[in-house]
Amino acid sequence: MRGRMYRVYFHLSHYCLLASSRRIVVLGKTGAGKSSLANTVFGETVFKTDDGPNSGTSKCQAETKSVNGRCITWVDTPGFFDTEKSEERLKPEILKCITECAPGPHAFLIVLQMQKFTEQEEDIINKLQQYFSKDALKYATVLFTHGDQLPEEMTIRQWVDQNAGLSDLVKKCGGRCHVIDNRHWKNNPQDEYRSNKYQVKELLKTIDKMIAENNGHYYTNEMLQECERQIQQEEVQIKDSFPEMSQEAIRVQAKSTVLKRFLVIVGVTAVVLLGIFLGGKKMKGLTTALVLVMGTEAGRAVT
Repeated sequence: MRGRMYRVYFHLSHYCLLASSRRIVVLGKTGAGKSSLANTVFGETVFKTDDGPNSGTSKCQAETKSVNGRCITWVDTPGFFDTEKSEERLKPEILKCITECAPGPHAFLIVLQMQKFTEQEEDIINKLQQYFSKDALKYATVLFTHGDQLPEEMTIRQWVDQNAGLSDLVKKCGGRCHVIDNRHWKNNPQDEYRSNKYQVKELLKTIDKMIAENNGHYYTNEMLQECERQIQQEEVQIKDSFPEMSQEAIRVQAKSTVLKRFLVIVGVTAVVLLGIFLGGKKMKGLTTALVLVMGTEAGRAVT
């Protein structure tokens, strides 16, 4: 009885910890400036950046920091929508992203570069709309980097409205869009709009408003819920074995164990896995089957 009460208390305190942090998953092509964006938002160098020819995030990374009085867990992803990335390289990073943001993100941040849209950029927009379900887009905001290319006296929304595909994507994201320039807008007191300090403040206000509109809920699905269930099981076992370990260390170890398990179990392609994560319509039929497989295999591993 005492052990059972302890587990109930452990789960309640665990959910309080989860609820205190806004989980933000950042998506975009390699080289879009996602890592630099994270450093701009946090106001310090948290993620490594590289301006070389092979620059870009190659691994899923997560950091939790306080920004403007908010606790934020920022999940920086590799280029999930890059056509040159191999399926074998992408799959483990998609799985890591899922374990890092379980039981689900409060916000998806879709990062795009400000530039003249070619067929390649249009293809990215089409892929984004294909992979995201309507439910997932309720939690999405579009953010543009390289804001120095925004014409004078023009807002980002006015610029977006000049492109039909881009305008359609932003509309599906509830009209939410922002712009940042990681290099040139660090200090610009003469123009408040073209200031990163102002834009970060507005971005966080948009995310707060979006969370309120979603009644404080985060985006989730069967796969994210199953992932969180397995992480919690691991946390209880680790806590029983190492009662002096901190909650943060327990969480890290539990996520690592579940990720290793998923890497062994999941046999679907990276494209299908990404579709399941983002709730694409064509992928929903596979979600339940995948969850059942994960649950069954996890049960075998734990017993």
